Amino acid sequence: MEKINGTLNYNRVSYEDFKNHDGEIVNIVGYIHRIREMTGFSFVIIRTERDTIQCVYAPEFSTYRWDEKLCEEASVSVTGKVASSKDAKGNDRYELQIHDIKILSLPAENLPIVINKKQLDGIQLNTILDLRPISMRNPRERAIFKIQEGIARGFREYLSQNGFTEVRSPKINFAGAEGGTNVFKLDYFGKEVYLAQSPQLYKQALVGVYQRVFEIAPVFRAEHHDTSRHLNEYTSMDFEMGFIESFYDIMNMETGVLKYIMNLLKTEYKNEVELLHAEIPEITEIPVIKFMDAKDIIINKFKYQPTDMKDFDPSEEEMLGKYAKKEFNSDFIFVTHYPSKKRPFYTMDDPENPEYTLSFDLLFRGLEITSGGQRVHDYNEQVAKMKKLGMDPEQFATYLMLHKYGAPPHGGLGLGLERLTMHLLGFKNVREATMFPRDINRVTP
Repeated sequence: MEKINGTLNYNRVSYEDFKNHDGEIVNIVGYIHRIREMTGFSFVIIRTERDTIQCVYAPEFSTYRWDEKLCEEASVSVTGKVASSKDAKGNDRYELQIHDIKILSLPAENLPIVINKKQLDGIQLNTILDLRPISMRNPRERAIFKIQEGIARGFREYLSQNGFTEVRSPKINFAGAEGGTNVFKLDYFGKEVYLAQSPQLYKQALVGVYQRVFEIAPVFRAEHHDTSRHLNEYTSMDFEMGFIESFYDIMNMETGVLKYIMNLLKTEYKNEVELLHAEIPEITEIPVIKFMDAKDIIINKFKYQPTDMKDFDPSEEEMLGKYAKKEFNSDFIFVTHYPSKKRPFYTMDDPENPEYTLSFDLLFRGLEITSGGQRVHDYNEQVAKMKKLGMDPEQFATYLMLHKYGAPPHGGLGLGLERLTMHLLGFKNVREATMFPRDINRVTP
């Protein structure tokens, strides 16, 4: 410790670092999460940015005396002595014997919900979302988005280590990336423009610059879905890589990404994983199946008759998840060679059968979380495909610069952050894994 302006300044430490300060005087800051008054002493639980720390007030610890203004959700600075003990399993645990509490701020009102229990029992999801700035103070709710941080962090770290450059693409575009109608229109100084459905057109262009690029950013879909798995704004984790030999290179890169993410969660987010009882999958290899073979399994093995032979409905995805678990003991399965009619204009058709594409989806425990594939890189081929789909290539002149002036074989994918978080944590609604959801009914808070 040191003196600043004649007063003692104790080291401010995290709970994780208490083990290095046993018996020493330290300082922490946070909210008063709970006060439990006992006979002759009180437990004061302090909620920091990641932990809840048990502090103990007793008159014999110091000359400090309890301030009656102290209450739950007051912001405080607590100085005290670190004391160690053993829990029932013999593990080390630490608490802080209070020497001083400085009030930094006091709440103007009591909280509208109880947030200092392990989870928000009996509270409707809409109420939790309406009160998101408060409900996220609950340790379990807060842990959800630390896990989500770990997923995005793992994605960024792995790709950065494998030669990818992080990029930023605009979210106001001249046209929709998917060539469809599910776009949000904007009045942009008298011109009609659109919110980005995907960074697709830009990340392809940047393959011509950096060869390998990625982005973690919001995307927008003007779809009138009011389901437990759809949002109108979500976070897409995208990458694009050039000079590929086949679209299997992309799938192999995603497998590496997911292995890294899951290992990171198990090691550096262990407390959150345990708090949420999350089942983190073990990944060795991810099985691969062709689209039509998957349809055959659904029809013959599960005795289910699909209504759409160009895509999967949610029930079919669940069946494929069960198939992957039973046959391969895998929580993941790649489905490849989707029909050309269901894939965007930039997807490369299979030279051996142009009715199908060199594309894939990744299903995780029976839910699609990724869509990707190889892109058309030849200029004439791309223009021809646009015209075949009724698109005007002249409206995509800037996009076609990549192709006109030389593009390598390339491809990539988009991975939904909220969907992956939802299914990893076993939630039934993607809004539970979204900080501030935006859907057809919600634009606040």
